Amino acid sequence: MTFFIKRNDTSPAIEYALSTDDGPVNLTNANVMFYMGSIISASADVLNATGGIVSYQWQVGDTLNYGFFNAEFEVTYSDGTKETFPNNGYISVHISPDLGEP
Repeated sequence: MTFFIKRNDTSPAIEYALSTDDGPVNLTNANVMFYMGSIISASADVLNATGGIVSYQWQVGDTLNYGFFNAEFEVTYSDGTKETFPNNGYISVHISPDLGEP
């Protein structure tokens, strides 16, 4: 998956469906973090706990630098175990330069 956004934009949020071969991941009582390179380490929102749908709402400064970045969502389940998605590779985030900013 490649997510595209322009430099300094904070919308749209990045959404991702967490799943395994068994289907959607149940995120009830789980904590989810979003990581992008060395730039972002922040809490993600669970949009649908039983459907495994999460999102991260970009903050000011998150998309300051343009280029390609690796990203992932890390789940900490209620029993303390952790699982990272995707578990094979990364989400590619492409931040494009924009014409409206110097």
